[in-house]
Amino acid sequence: MNITIKYFASIRETIGLPSESLHTGAATLADLRDALIARGGAHAESLARGRAVRMALNQVMSDESVALVEGAEVAFFPPVTGG
Repeated sequence: MNITIKYFASIRETIGLPSESLHTGAATLADLRDALIARGGAHAESLARGRAVRMALNQVMSDESVALVEGAEVAFFPPVTGG
């Protein structure tokens, strides 16, 4: 499925991208996060397990167990972001 990923605040700064389009076989937000971590580098650093990362699916705060859907917009951001 095709999704759009948006990165915010310190995650965006570390990864160096505000957003990206991705074709993925991930079924859930957790699967997507793990796939991005597996890329290594900045993705692994900013999304690593043990780091506090909030997620939203189609602009709704979501738990990692939420299923992805075709055309979804996924956002990753730290628990506190500034104005």
